[in-house]
Amino acid sequence: MAQRARRWRTTAAAMTAAGMITAGVTTPGAAAAEEPRVDLRVLVVDDGDSPVRAVTAQLRSTGIPYTTVDLNDSGRPVITAAFLSDTVSGRPRAKYQGVVLPDETPFGAGSAEQTALETYERAYGIPQVDAYTWAHPAVGLDYTSEGGWAGTLDGREATVTAAGRTGPFGYLDGAFRFEDNAPAVQESYGYVARPRSGYTSYVDLPVPGGTGRGSLVGEYAHDGRRELVVTFAYNNSQQQFRLLARGIVEWLTQGVHLGRTRNSFAVHVDDVFAPDSRWDTEHNCTPGDFDCAGGDGESTTPIRMTADDAAHAAQWQREHGFTMDMVFNAGSGEEWKTEHGGTDALAARLLADKAQYRWVNHTYTHPFLGCVQDTSRVPWSCARKADGSTAYMSRAEIAAQIRDNHTWAVGKGLPIDRTELVTGEHSGLRTLPQQPDDNPNLAGALADTGVKWIASDNSREPEQRAVGSALTVPRHPMNVYYNVGTAAEMADEYNWVYTSRADGGSGVCEDNPTSTCLDEPLDVTTGYAGHIVPQEARTALGHVLAGDPRPHYAHQSNLAEDRLLYPVMEKVLADYRALFTDSTPLENPRQSAIGTEVQRRAAWQTALANNRVTAYRIGNTVTVTAPSGTQIPVTAPEGTKKQLLVGTSAFGTPYAGARSAWTTPATLQSALTLKLP
Repeated sequence: MAQRARRWRTTAAAMTAAGMITAGVTTPGAAAAEEPRVDLRVLVVDDGDSPVRAVTAQLRSTGIPYTTVDLNDSGRPVITAAFLSDTVSGRPRAKYQGVVLPDETPFGAGSAEQTALETYERAYGIPQVDAYTWAHPAVGLDYTSEGGWAGTLDGREATVTAAGRTGPFGYLDGAFRFEDNAPAVQESYGYVARPRSGYTSYVDLPVPGGTGRGSLVGEYAHDGRRELVVTFAYNNSQQQFRLLARGIVEWLTQGVHLGRTRNSFAVHVDDVFAPDSRWDTEHNCTPGDFDCAGGDGESTTPIRMTADDAAHAAQWQREHGFTMDMVFNAGSGEEWKTEHGGTDALAARLLADKAQYRWVNHTYTHPFLGCVQDTSRVPWSCARKADGSTAYMSRAEIAAQIRDNHTWAVGKGLPIDRTELVTGEHSGLRTLPQQPDDNPNLAGALADTGVKWIASDNSREPEQRAVGSALTVPRHPMNVYYNVGTAAEMADEYNWVYTSRADGGSGVCEDNPTSTCLDEPLDVTTGYAGHIVPQEARTALGHVLAGDPRPHYAHQSNLAEDRLLYPVMEKVLADYRALFTDSTPLENPRQSAIGTEVQRRAAWQTALANNRVTAYRIGNTVTVTAPSGTQIPVTAPEGTKKQLLVGTSAFGTPYAGARSAWTTPATLQSALTLKLP
């Protein structure tokens, strides 16, 4: 992979020598040739369509600064030579290292703005992405009528070409398939065309109904400029774009940019050691829930892992090279043991394999840590004190739940990080609509027990926020329910949630504008494997491919009985590993590392929004200044060195054929300085 990346950049260097990328030129009127300064910022020309918006989203999520010119804004700036470049201390400056356009000529061929942009790109060697265009000679392709094809790409398999693998898409393993999530709906339209002279195809597929192969993504080098030409439509959430997004950005920035992105997948298994209630298929509710009228639980048994389930979990991890986070309630386990003769084979097996997992505090007995719940009516409400104020669990009670669980873990030798906490049902944090504010005693209890990272529900609160001195770590809930142990139970409850009243469901999907009802109920014998697993795995993989570090969570019940969680995790892992080379591993961080990553990203976006970051490249030297103490994300080629006060050190760690890191200026230096190879 590293060799591929070097060959790609060697090609770029050769083009520089040939005049295709002119990096060492003067601006008009300069007295002598001088190496220009190129600011590490991207210009985005936005027409409001999804392809440009998708590339922009990738720039933002990566952490790359950009300036947007909105073509639909009558007051937008005019693209002129002065808008694009100037001089700083007498040195020519290119204000943008790359340009993203809706198509090849959004201002009109030959117009003053288009001419200014093309002149700028030619003078400074600035690459241009044509986010979506049609196949025609002006972008280096034959018309589709000349042995090509245009139409719906849904379900078709595309391939990264040899040039793509040695170039910007070398992190991909080769072939990938366009999504086809709804056969009755056209999801991706594209133009498959034959390249002309000067065009290098990076992604292609067999010409449907024809012969040979046609390009979908490629580089068109002409007239002293380079364009990345994309001839299929897409949006930010479609898998085909998500796979190519990294390469588009690397090509656009020539492999040197602010920001970094890595793919990660973490799964928290909540309620370990505790039993979970079981869905009642007769009453369509969960006994023990406040709203389960008529469900006394006598016809159901709780769901709890066995020693065999624990042994399977450890073996599965070894076979799949993946570590789960066991989010545990020790007190609930102790209660279960007392009620079952004083022994617990499950706990014994998990403790014997304790080093194979990560362990996260889930409180001792899983109580609700928010307001005192008044369950005299449905839905429940917060109880009130005599003075009318809300009654909350006390600071001492919350701290005891956290401390007792941690003390138990230390006594058993669990490898636990006391700074991490997942409260039961994310309680203590605000819970709408009943409890619109955090328990005011929560922040103090977290401080008392050394908690710095408290989990929250991403479906309720997707942004990280402070809880006293702690920060939240939003978690994605997995649609594998906590209260089911078998595939039939899972499909039954899924049907209740996602079918209309006419089809025997709850109708919730009809009442909720953000939900969609199933066309018909799932077969309870096949619905889980045939519908729910593929859908949930696709959702989770979508988070991974978007570079979203937030963990996913399920429950110990999903590792018991039919072991429902494994097929979902297996599909995510298998699909990922089939798509990416070994140079782009799926990282598996723990909660504190995820919290730190989310915190750094937020701080970086704030620094960018406040215009507190200056970054530029002069020749092979990159210089970055940011507010003191700010972690700076940078991606650069293999062989990049970080300048120290004396000498240099290797920069970053390898990922996807490049090197990247969160870093700061070296000791006694006010700016970060990198030396490119």
